[in-house]
Amino acid sequence: VQLQASGGGLVQAGGSLRLSCAASERTFSGYSVGWFRQAPGKEREFVAAIRWSGGNQYFADSVKGRFTISRDFAKNTVYLQMNSLKPEDTAVYYCAIGRPIASTVRAHESYAHWGQGTQVTVSS
Repeated sequence: VQLQASGGGLVQAGGSLRLSCAASERTFSGYSVGWFRQAPGKEREFVAAIRWSGGNQYFADSVKGRFTISRDFAKNTVYLQMNSLKPEDTAVYYCAIGRPIASTVRAHESYAHWGQGTQVTVSS
């Protein structure tokens, strides 16, 4: 499974970006799609996830109320809408798919396939 993450860029603090995660060759059916990010010198951290079939959503506390996650069945794409961006949101953002249970949805080990990452830079 190849995942294509896109939509990153440079934005001023308070601005918005929408990231996309598309899968080649197959659909997301039966999977959860997660977004993670990694800033220089820091560990990869969970941002948000959505269950493709049920639509259950999960967010890191640091992005609740600012980020939303959604899915488009027709385009087989998951979106991460990021609003009110802060400089501390600067990182490479990765999408991934896996079959985590609710208690492991925030763990990167629960995701088997990863995209290449897209850079998000928020200037102050």
